[in-house]
Amino acid sequence: MVVAGLLFLALAYLAVGQAGANRNGAQTAADAAALAAALDTRDQLADEWVLSVRDPAEWQAIFHGADAVFDGCGRADQLAAQNDASRLECGRAAGLLPGYTVRVQTAKAVGDSIVPGTENLHAKATATAVIEPACTFVLPGRGPADAPLPALTCDGVEWRPDPEHPTELPGPEDLFDVHLAD
Repeated sequence: MVVAGLLFLALAYLAVGQAGANRNGAQTAADAAALAAALDTRDQLADEWVLSVRDPAEWQAIFHGADAVFDGCGRADQLAAQNDASRLECGRAAGLLPGYTVRVQTAKAVGDSIVPGTENLHAKATATAVIEPACTFVLPGRGPADAPLPALTCDGVEWRPDPEHPTELPGPEDLFDVHLAD
């Protein structure tokens, strides 16, 4: 009787561990999908900044994603699939910072265990990734059209944008910080 009880406890712990591992896989997939979607939009915002580098008046809207097109959910699908999951939901994150909230479900079920009904259960998880501007700048006062562009300070590094040398402009990873919000 004692051996049967111990065997039952061991199988119960195995079932809990199996469910926990499945849940961790779902969270990994959700995190990766949300980050991928946000990174995709970050790259688009950086491209917009490069196109508008000569007009500092437009920089603020770009750095805060005011006019961003949030179409990174396709990239979220790819990363969810690479992590053996599928996207259930994807959309713009709530809050002041631009970003994505993604909800996924694992492709594999928890599987057979001593707990009845778990063989068809799939783990679900949600993650939010945000795009935060990494740069500050001071807009110049009204002056001549050929006035120098303002300096950008990005994570303590000062950049002096020169549209004539686009290869020397800061990259997306310099302009924006992408991270999980929850």
